[in-house]
Amino acid sequence: MRMRLKLKTVFVLYFMVSLLGLIYALMQLGQRCDCRDHDMSKDQQISQLRGELQKLQEHIKTELSKKTDVPKIFVITPTYARLVQKAELTRLSHTFLHVPQLHWIVVEDAPQPTSLVTDFLAASGLTYTHLHKLTPKDRKLQEGDPSWLKPRGAEQRNEGLRWLREMGAAAKGKEAAALEEAVVYFADDDNTYSLQLFEEMRYTYRVSVWPVGLVGGMKFERPVVEDGKVVRFHTGWRPNRPFPIDMAGFAVSLRLTLTNPQARFDGDAQMGFLESSFLQSLVTMDDLEPKADLCTKVLVWHTRTEKPKMKREDALQKQGMGSDPDVEV
Repeated sequence: MRMRLKLKTVFVLYFMVSLLGLIYALMQLGQRCDCRDHDMSKDQQISQLRGELQKLQEHIKTELSKKTDVPKIFVITPTYARLVQKAELTRLSHTFLHVPQLHWIVVEDAPQPTSLVTDFLAASGLTYTHLHKLTPKDRKLQEGDPSWLKPRGAEQRNEGLRWLREMGAAAKGKEAAALEEAVVYFADDDNTYSLQLFEEMRYTYRVSVWPVGLVGGMKFERPVVEDGKVVRFHTGWRPNRPFPIDMAGFAVSLRLTLTNPQARFDGDAQMGFLESSFLQSLVTMDDLEPKADLCTKVLVWHTRTEKPKMKREDALQKQGMGSDPDVEV
């Protein structure tokens, strides 16, 4: 009798608790959500999202910085003032943020550093060096000139190499030892890069090579590999050049660069020979190291951003109604 009473009491208590829980749940239905997001203005939500994005970027940078046991990649990027410059650098920097042990050397074609690039780099979250080197007037493309008429970026790339050689000469101890395994890559600000490309180039002994997509009027150009060696190049123009390769298609050991101080880009090189003017001072075709599955995968694309059309902007400026010049684009 006592056992039955206890079981009955437990059952009643269980039933009452369950009933109260159900009643409370039903009372909550239709109630206004107490979420803070609903009470926040759009500006507050945007500010919150920016803060979360910044925390995420800092987390990514912290995680990548932990990978200190891999060779460093020094990336030299020539850049010049134009409407799409900041957009191009932004896109490129967001790729580099995902690459561990990367040092970005940005070289402006300018008499002195511009505030746009200075401020941009300071906020980029990347390890960087900011340089400048003005292209002589007689070597500059004029308005309307085709892009292939004169070599571009030679002076800026050489300035990046000069900085690397000065830095290498001053390095001592562990820093100097680390530079022995470092790699140099020349990345234009308008190309598109796969993250895998940087892991392919990271372990370069002398000069590593791979295909480049959408270049030279072709789907891709590439070194042709037989028995693990580069024997020729698949290209539609002047295949007899010493190195018929695009600037985006090779990386160089920093050690090789430092021990060959005469290696530089010839600003007076004829069309298509700028890369050869640098590489022929360092290696022969037999020395090339094919990457990207023996040069069968495209991991970089020679893309170009279309020049913005400013007809309406020009018309408004003539009326004194142009866009605010203090807004940085």
